[in-house]
Amino acid sequence: MTFKQYLILPMSIAITCLNTQGICQTRDTIFPRYDITLDEAHIGSLRIDTMLLNSYETMPSNVKQFYLDSRKIFEVKETDFTNPSLVETASKHGINLIAGPILGDLKSNSICIWVRTAMKDSLTIEVAETTSHKTETYILKPKIAGKSQRVVVSDLSPNTQYNYRILYKANMLAKGAFSTPPDDDSNSQVRIIFGSCSHKIGLYNSNLMNTILKRKPHAFLLLGDIAVDDRENHFGLHRSDYLLRDRSKAWQKLAANIAIYASWDDHDYLNNDLAGLPAGFTEKDRAQLRTIWRQNWNNPTSEAAGTYFNTRIGQAELIVLDTRSYRKVEERGQLDAYLGREQMNWLKNVLKNSTATFKVISSGTMWSDYVTNGKDSWGTWDTLGRAEIFEFIESEEISGTLLISGDRHGARGFKIPRKSGFAFYEFEAASLGGVPGPPAMAKDTTHQLFGYHGKGLKAFGEITFDMTARSPKATFRLINEFGAIMEEHVLPYEVLNPRQ
Repeated sequence: MTFKQYLILPMSIAITCLNTQGICQTRDTIFPRYDITLDEAHIGSLRIDTMLLNSYETMPSNVKQFYLDSRKIFEVKETDFTNPSLVETASKHGINLIAGPILGDLKSNSICIWVRTAMKDSLTIEVAETTSHKTETYILKPKIAGKSQRVVVSDLSPNTQYNYRILYKANMLAKGAFSTPPDDDSNSQVRIIFGSCSHKIGLYNSNLMNTILKRKPHAFLLLGDIAVDDRENHFGLHRSDYLLRDRSKAWQKLAANIAIYASWDDHDYLNNDLAGLPAGFTEKDRAQLRTIWRQNWNNPTSEAAGTYFNTRIGQAELIVLDTRSYRKVEERGQLDAYLGREQMNWLKNVLKNSTATFKVISSGTMWSDYVTNGKDSWGTWDTLGRAEIFEFIESEEISGTLLISGDRHGARGFKIPRKSGFAFYEFEAASLGGVPGPPAMAKDTTHQLFGYHGKGLKAFGEITFDMTARSPKATFRLINEFGAIMEEHVLPYEVLNPRQ
């Protein structure tokens, strides 16, 4: 088998102008003025996070000062967004919308809009069909200032474009647009974007966010190491990092126009390679972390408080696992030490009952052991559990399954062969932040489809599920921040069928 190995070098592109903000531009491409390193992101000091605020854009003075003043308030471990001092700070700087909108839980006939307001006054959300301009109005009445709020917009039409506005006393606070997916049984196309390891940095990358928007996906799935970096059980700084996320204009634009789904990994959770309940942390810490996670993302509700869930988008079933918080540190290497039995049974039940043509199962860390010998993933935590999943898919003849993953900085593709002759396909795009990591290629490249070093690679994965042809197919692409397609792999449905 042939394979590709790439070292991403700094690009040299002719600069056409230098705008008044000092941002280098080539047409609509914006380069960073400050390149924040991975080590700096992990440190996350006030100085470093302030640099990130200005890395791609000039922050309005009131917005910047709001973050800086709030950061001081969040230095107290238990501080949350409903703290009166924080709410007063938002009012002082003219911030009515602390965060959002973030779109999520997209279905053919509904969508959820998430916001965090600085007041208890009512907001009006107007949702209009783009072609007919038929408008529905929703009223949001926050009970507590600073608390995250969700509004479910229902009775939508499948495969339709909508615009929306969020108003406060006739003043527009935010706007966006979205497209509903086709009906579950429709022979249409569905496109999802995925990636991991932004480490804060990627959420400020205007080039990357704008390119994702141009691809017009139905959903964007983030697989960990996203906005929070190594805050352990300092819950105030967890929230401060989410506030830093929500100050990014690039992130605001993306989240207001594409449905976002998120799962966590070690850096979102506690710190590098930590999982479950490591020494020095308590069950109360874990419960608080799960609560903060649920409050700051717009995932579908589930029995696991949003840390694992499934959702259907057209003919694609997205199955998002929590491969971090349910681990059993004292039982590492034993069955159920990775997902726990409850989550394992849930996964098997979802797979068995899904009627979608394609099933995408995410893992925060890699499914295969080819890179760094499964250092912090299935290979050292629960090989028996992984085998149980694979054997279940084969024995139940569950077709159309794709595996996606993150954690190991860079981007790679693998085939995972089985004794039966069947093979699983794993696509990893841990490249949203362009940070260094392990080698691009495994020591044994027999089953590797491609590999890219993490340093300098700012890219995302995309899967298009096409039901329009005689035989359905899934097409994976790796796309860099400038829109260049670096990899393309077409997988006919028959290849993903254990019965074949």
